[in-house]
Amino acid sequence: MDHPAQLTPAQGFSMYKLILVLLAVVIGWKLLNYSGEVSYGPGIMAPDEPQQEALDPPVSFKLDQFTVTKVADFRIKAKVLSKEGYYLGREADLSPMDLALGWGKMSDESIIEQIQISQSGRFYRWRVDSFPIPRREIETQSANMHLIPANDYVANAIDDVRKGDIVEFSGSLVNAVSDEDGWRWTTSLTRNDTGNGACELIWVESFRIVTY
Repeated sequence: MDHPAQLTPAQGFSMYKLILVLLAVVIGWKLLNYSGEVSYGPGIMAPDEPQQEALDPPVSFKLDQFTVTKVADFRIKAKVLSKEGYYLGREADLSPMDLALGWGKMSDESIIEQIQISQSGRFYRWRVDSFPIPRREIETQSANMHLIPANDYVANAIDDVRKGDIVEFSGSLVNAVSDEDGWRWTTSLTRNDTGNGACELIWVESFRIVTY
């Protein structure tokens, strides 16, 4: 009668070490590929301005305790300059993620690398030691956008975004009103404004990360 082969203690320890090494490699690969930043090198990656078309009349619908009103169709292809998730406050109930996005010259890594970019408090901020392009081009070719995912597929796609990705999405610019107390959150309707109220509030119906 045959007996199954038995591992010696030394062989068992070597196998254990091999498993740990393979596990470390897998974890490292995932961290390398699913976190951090994406780089495509210099060059304008998203040359076109965002496109929008006013809705007349606007279209309203209920979303939990909010009335959301679509005021313009919206679509964009842009480079992700930064991303920030939010978990507290009624804004987070609508929009759990902001993306700071750049197009035109603000989608060129040779320019972006000369600009310090951050997000907090639902704002996108930048500063430079010296201007790689005129200030107005930075202001009008980038924006902070509050994203409201229309479904779980869109929400998961947005979660997968990394800084440096090129993304393409479409939906509607919207205004939102709380049915409980009348609190309002309104969208910008132009890419030429700055400061408070200059962010876009977007109902996102389709979203994809563009690969090259």
